[in-house]
Amino acid sequence: MSPTGRHLDTPDSGRSRLRLNLDTDVVGQYSERVARFLGTGRYLAIQTIVVVVWIILNVGVFAFAWDPYPFILLNLAFSTQAAYAAPLILLAQNRQENRDRVSLEEDRSRAAQTKDDTEFLARELAAVRIAVGDTVTRDYLRRELDDLVDELAERIAERVDSAHDRR
Repeated sequence: MSPTGRHLDTPDSGRSRLRLNLDTDVVGQYSERVARFLGTGRYLAIQTIVVVVWIILNVGVFAFAWDPYPFILLNLAFSTQAAYAAPLILLAQNRQENRDRVSLEEDRSRAAQTKDDTEFLARELAAVRIAVGDTVTRDYLRRELDDLVDELAERIAERVDSAHDRR
């Protein structure tokens, strides 16, 4: 093995690759912060102040004039800012879309579980109602016992009458 860590029997491709290892989550979090900042009034106020100061310094009393009237350097700065801001905003929107998709899937799952639980509870409640419907209530039992006592009293009275008649 060579000092560079490659096998000597493997041909060299002749060009070295520059590999950039970027954590997509870190880049995404950064892009979301930038996108949030670009959408604030604070950013607009800062940008307005910078533009006004830029113009005053190039045209006004001081006349440093590093960027004379058509302000080409200022336009270049805005173009560069827009070239970076747009992809960062799109990246932030894509991340938010992915979070919304996951949240929607979780909401659907919860809704399905809630529906299943509700249907189960409705079946259980129906079964309890049927079971309670078959259960003897206190009033029903009293009525039945009263009827039984009345019937028993009638039979006893009939037997007493028939016993009197036989004598």
